[in-house]
Parts: sequence; structure tokens; C-alpha cells
Amino acid sequence: MTLISPAGRQVSRAVAHADGAYGVRAPMAGSYVLITSADGHRPQASALAVGGEPVVHDVLMGGMSGLTGVVRSAHGGAPISGAVVIVTDVRGDVLATAEADARGEFGFAELVPGTMTLAVSSAEHRPRAMPVEIGDGGVTRVEVELHPGAHVRGAVRGAGVPLGGARVTLVDAAGNTVATTTTGPDGTYAFSDLDGGAYTVIATGYPPKATAVTVSGGGLDGHDIDLADGEA
Repeated sequence: MTLISPAGRQVSRAVAHADGAYGVRAPMAGSYVLITSADGHRPQASALAVGGEPVVHDVLMGGMSGLTGVVRSAHGGAPISGAVVIVTDVRGDVLATAEADARGEFGFAELVPGTMTLAVSSAEHRPRAMPVEIGDGGVTRVEVELHPGAHVRGAVRGAGVPLGGARVTLVDAAGNTVATTTTGPDGTYAFSDLDGGAYTVIATGYPPKATAVTVSGGGLDGHDIDLADGEA
């Protein structure tokens, strides 16, 4: 129990007894705020007007809530171990983080009831964010399905020699640029976290070349481009 003055200064503190009874001393008559906190319960703030006589004020504290769940693949339902799970409030502030275990399970304790955002990410899967309503007391359970993220990987060569520093652009079927990257010293490039569908891969920096690809399932490997001989 902490008593705060209108100016925001702490003027008194106390710890409740085993039976819940407490007593804090106000230095003088006036208005105060009583802040009550306890492990496993939501903190409470109460406005009090103190006069010449003792004030009796009972505090009812609500319990904290929990959130548990499992992360699975949307293709087949296999658990995704190592997925990173983040809980944020309505302002976007991070409240808690966890990592899914070998069974895809995760859990959080001592969350304040209300609407939260649950964000889940895992390598080779599309990240997902979803609203979650945390109940008042007890444990809320959710199941999160992640879709595999497709990819396109390959190398850019000139006359069979890897070309580093080539600019590679991925364009979707509507002509929108999805991503751009630069090949490494070994001429390789990669685009990940893609939706399935038709794309065009454009390599420039040397005589430019565009090739069509169709991405499905997990993605496409080995889409090599040779800028010298016109073959892909």
C-alpha cells in the first residue's frame, strides 16, 4: 500500500497483514491516491479524501490472467518449435515474449485482462499477428497457424562466372516491385517470405535480363541467370 500526495510524492507506505488488514498514515487532511499492488493481482489506484477522522477504505483486487497456446503449421498441422511469440497492448508496447517449445506450446502468466495483440514469427514461415481477448481471471488458450513462406533463390552469372554486385528485382504478376536485392560475391541472391504465384526476376547491373518464374509450395531453388549468353 502506497499513499501518494496530489503532487505525486509518496507520503506513506504499509504492508497488509496476513488477514488483509492495513493502515497507512496521512500527514495531514487532504486528497490522496492509494496505490495497492500484490503478486498475482492487478494493481489498484483509489482516490481518498482524508479529514480529521480515520478513513476506512476496503480494496478489492482482481486476479491476473494467463494466456497459453500452440503454434502449428497451416500445412499439415505439425507443431512449430522455436517460434517467437510476443504479446503487445493496444499501444503496441511489448508486455511479454516467449518461445514455443518442442510441442509448439507457449504460455504467459500475470497478464492484465483486455484486448491484446499476439504476434508470432518463425523461420521459413509467414509471420502472423492476431487480436486476443484475455479473460478476467483464469487462462485463455489460443491456437496459431503459420503458413510456410515461399522463396526464390539462385545465382547470377556472366559466361559461367559468378557476378557479384548485380541488382536483382522481384516483380509480381501485377507489375509491382516486391523486393530488390544485390548478389553476393559468389553471385547468389535470395527472396524469402513470399506468397505463391507468378513473378518476374529481373537482373541488372550488367546487360539486363528478365525471366519468369512460378512459385508454389515451399519455393524455388536454383533459379540461375546468365547475363552473357541469354540463357537462364
